[in-house]
Amino acid sequence: MRGARKRLCSALLVAYGLFSLYAAYTVFLRPRRPAASRPPHKDRRGPRGIDHVPLGNEEWNPWEADEKSEQVAAQQRYESVLKLVHNARSQLEQTSLRVQIWGKAAIGLYLWQHIFGGHLEPADVTAQWREGSQKAGKTHFSFITGPSVVPGYFSVEAENVVLVLNGREKAKIAYATQWLHYAQTLLQTHKIRHVAVVLLGNEQCNNEWIQPYLKRHGGFVNLLFITYDYALVNEEDIFQWPLGVATYRNFPVVEPSWSMLHDPRSYLCNFLGTVYKNSSRETLMEILKQDGLDKLCWIAAREQWQPQETNESFKNYQDALLQSDLTLCPVGINTECYRIYEACSYGSVPVIEDVMTLGDCRNSSVYHSAPLQLLKTMGAPFIFIKNWKELPAVLEKEKQMSLQEKIQRRKKLMEWYQNFKAWMRQKFINTLENSFLPSDKG
Repeated sequence: MRGARKRLCSALLVAYGLFSLYAAYTVFLRPRRPAASRPPHKDRRGPRGIDHVPLGNEEWNPWEADEKSEQVAAQQRYESVLKLVHNARSQLEQTSLRVQIWGKAAIGLYLWQHIFGGHLEPADVTAQWREGSQKAGKTHFSFITGPSVVPGYFSVEAENVVLVLNGREKAKIAYATQWLHYAQTLLQTHKIRHVAVVLLGNEQCNNEWIQPYLKRHGGFVNLLFITYDYALVNEEDIFQWPLGVATYRNFPVVEPSWSMLHDPRSYLCNFLGTVYKNSSRETLMEILKQDGLDKLCWIAAREQWQPQETNESFKNYQDALLQSDLTLCPVGINTECYRIYEACSYGSVPVIEDVMTLGDCRNSSVYHSAPLQLLKTMGAPFIFIKNWKELPAVLEKEKQMSLQEKIQRRKKLMEWYQNFKAWMRQKFINTLENSFLPSDKG
């Protein structure tokens, strides 16, 4: 009801504004016919057929045709104004769903800035409060994020809410549940009507804590969009969501350029990352050292993960992506990693170690497309290998490729990535509208 009243008030304001403009035009701008002197009085008793014209009770009006034309023109202007008002009101009514997104996890920035192509004000990434808005389909989206977005201390401006949460570890889950309880209170007091959640899931898919909040389990969350190959994804109310880029490190939206597509690159491949003990990454490093392959690639390995980037390390990473034809993506705790999407942004083909990691994610013996089911379903033009022993053959093939062949491959990769983001955006919008808008069925 509150949303309907807002739309009606908006329509009335538009109508009032248009009528005000019309009135101003009529009073100040419409051309006026100069007043003419009244014809001299005729003696009606004169000779019949000369000066006297029988008109009953009416007098002859020589400007009658002009006045009728003016009346027709005024009527046409009035109808034009009514048409403008009707179109404005129709435009307002077409936006039949309002959704407010509360970005309380960094993955929300990937949703808003990379997939939706939205902007935030202020641009300063350290600001306490940032917001943006966008109309898409039948829906008007608003997005708020920042440390100042705290339960109970901001304006809830839509009946439909998307909560973006982090459920990767216990401390994050505790914070996420606070937001879920706040949303539940708003639902119980009829301040909002629907809730969806975009969740950065656990890398081993240990996400049992979210299940009691889902409607199918007696909770209140209509829809769940979750990262990684979560076994309960059903494409009905639980959907797989891409991990995206490391927005917590301020990885930017990259706009393709001519040089990015056409310039030769200095390195066959790159890997800048942490090499964990007893992992396949150690195997990768050993293979790269054989036959001097590491001299053909930009390699910068470290022993411990570093959550914070310096300006220098971040620039080196971007340069490595831009100057390499391939980006090596060994598994970590999960097969899916930020590096995959960041490489796509710069047209560097991901070479992915296509193996399942430990945990409760989908079993490859049952789901043959796992891991990375979402990316494979969308036809990602990546290079998938089962063992890093295959890498020397891959690099040998790279040496034989011409620049023109690599240019075409870059174009294909970057076009795919743009289409992938557009497809995810449309799927997200359609899913919300199908779930939140009232059904026309009786």
